[in-house]
Amino acid sequence: MAPIEAVHPAPLTTDRIAGCMALSAEAGWNQLAEDWSLFLTHGTVFGVVGADQEPVATGAALPYSGGFGWIGMVLVTQSRRRERLGTRILEACRDDLAGRGLVQVLDATPAGETVYRPLGFVPIFGLTRWQGQGGSPGPLPEGVRAMSAEDLPRVVAADAEAFGAERAFLLNSHFARAPRHAFVTSDLKGFVLARPGRLATQIGPIVAPDEQTAGALLEAALGSVPGPVFLDLLDSWPALARALDQRGFTVQRPFLRMARGQSEAFGNPRHLFAVAGPEFG
Repeated sequence: MAPIEAVHPAPLTTDRIAGCMALSAEAGWNQLAEDWSLFLTHGTVFGVVGADQEPVATGAALPYSGGFGWIGMVLVTQSRRRERLGTRILEACRDDLAGRGLVQVLDATPAGETVYRPLGFVPIFGLTRWQGQGGSPGPLPEGVRAMSAEDLPRVVAADAEAFGAERAFLLNSHFARAPRHAFVTSDLKGFVLARPGRLATQIGPIVAPDEQTAGALLEAALGSVPGPVFLDLLDSWPALARALDQRGFTVQRPFLRMARGQSEAFGNPRHLFAVAGPEFG
C-alpha cells in the first residue's frame, strides 16, 4: 500500500464506470451508470485505484456556467477509510474547479459538514431528503400537463433562473430517461423532472413560481411513480414537508448546501423547491 503522501488522485475514464458503480452501491447510494456517465462526460471524476486497478475512492467536479461548480460523489471504500483518501479527493475536486475560476459548491451530510467547514465552506441553506412510495395516479392537477421535448428550452431557462446556472445536459438526460415522470405548468413557469435510481426514483428538480404550484407538480410526479421515491426538499417549504408527511413519507437525512467562501445562494431559491440531488445540485 502506498503511503498517504504518495497518493495522487487522477482523472478516471469512462471504462471505470462499473468500478464507480460498485463503489456507490457499497455505500448504499442511488446512482446508476447513466449518472456516472454524466460526471465523466461533463466534468472530471478523480479517483484512486487499488491493486486490482479498480477505484477505491472517487470524487466528481462538475463545472457549471454560473460562476460555480459542483463537488459530489466523494466516496471511499470501507476498507480504506482511515487513509485520508477522501480529503485528497476533495482537494483534487476543489483545485480543479478553483483553477477554472469557479466557486466550489456541494451538499453536505452532517458528517461531511464537519470536514468542509475547516476548508472554508459556509452554509447557504438546508435540505431534507424524504423517502416514501409513489403511486395513486389520478387526473393531473389543474394547470399541469405532461412535459414534451419541445418544452425543454423553456424548462432549461426556468431552471437556470432558479438554480443559477444553465445545465441543459442534465435536464435533457433526466427527461430522456424518465419522460413519464416529467410535467410542466401550462404557462411553462414551473416544472418537475425525475430520474430512475438503483434504490428509488429521485424526483427533482422542482421549479415553480410559488409553493402551491410546486405542490401540484409534486402531486403529478408522485402519481406517475409506482414505487419507492427519494426527494430532496428545501427546508424553506413547510407546506410541502407537511404534504409529504401526510402521504407517509419519512425523513432519511438532512443536507446542508455549502459554498467555499460564499454564503449567498446562486440563482433564485424562492423558485427552487426540490433539487436534482446532492450529486448534481
